[in-house]
Amino acid sequence: MAGTYRVTVEPLGKEVECAEDQPILEACLRAGVWLPHSCTHGTCGTCKAEVLDGDVDHGAASSFALLDFERDEGKALLCCAMPRSDVTIEGDVDAEEGVVFHPVRDFVGTVTVLEDVAVDTRRLVLELDQEIDFNPGQYVQVTVPGKDVVRTYSIASPPSQRNSIELHIRRTPGGLASDGWIFATLAEGDRVNLAGPYGNFFLREEREEPAVLIAGGTGLAPMKSMIRHVLEGDCDRTITLYQGARTVDHLYDQEFFTALAERHPDRFVYRPCLSEEDREGYLAGTVLDVLDRDKPTLSGHVGYLCGPPAMVEAAMRVLMGKRLFPRDIYREDFLDEAAKAAGTGVRSPLLKR
Repeated sequence: MAGTYRVTVEPLGKEVECAEDQPILEACLRAGVWLPHSCTHGTCGTCKAEVLDGDVDHGAASSFALLDFERDEGKALLCCAMPRSDVTIEGDVDAEEGVVFHPVRDFVGTVTVLEDVAVDTRRLVLELDQEIDFNPGQYVQVTVPGKDVVRTYSIASPPSQRNSIELHIRRTPGGLASDGWIFATLAEGDRVNLAGPYGNFFLREEREEPAVLIAGGTGLAPMKSMIRHVLEGDCDRTITLYQGARTVDHLYDQEFFTALAERHPDRFVYRPCLSEEDREGYLAGTVLDVLDRDKPTLSGHVGYLCGPPAMVEAAMRVLMGKRLFPRDIYREDFLDEAAKAAGTGVRSPLLKR
């Protein structure tokens, strides 16, 4: 049986019990102590904190996200670090105005929908054994049966649907979760173990500026949650969604968003973009090509980016070139397991965003 240690989170002074085989971040989130995080796999560096006292095992922290000199200085990635004694950490615990965070909990979901929506993408809907609370844009960790590994998938349904969640899964060749399970043996009626909510990428409700959402691939999932949440309310915030794919066969949910735009013409604009195919009803070019034609400036806007790292990084540069500051841009990079292991697309740990 694993031993348990006390983790003290400064400057809050809160104490959390953490098992020796449990990441410190996980223990804190389950205890209702919010700490910034994103990937929860030791690659992005968002959860980096200083260990003021005690010893930790750095686990699977990537050397790209936690450099050797940072380890020597007492830094740790809390999503990987496990205690080896009572520990005191100093976390970035500044609360954002108007944001309510929800403790991580365990759920069991029953598969009610499993359908192909694009050539490499499936929609998975799970009926949950208890209601879930989350901020639109956050994700869950799904346990792959028999493999002792988890995979992260953004929630595409709005927070108002608390009894079920919708996930979008992209097929990764040779992937334990996608190729080996979700696209192979998973079936309606199966039970799935998951936990959540996680993530620092979510809709900032206090920000009422017009929002530009840029999604590539299954980066559409958190955007769908945000859009549905906003349009369910009565605020005047306007949203433009740029959804990009190579061909129409790689694009999905376009009928849903087209209908949504028709119902909310003053609040929602949908811009589906195809980079390698000319098709009536779609815009030619990448999402960034189309955005560049649409908007000479984005001053006074807020941006949300989600998808492959190369697309997200390019979008960051374009948005900043159109007079958005980094503080006005929220991003989520989707990395597959091979990219995580190789450090491909991992942002420098020396950069805050």
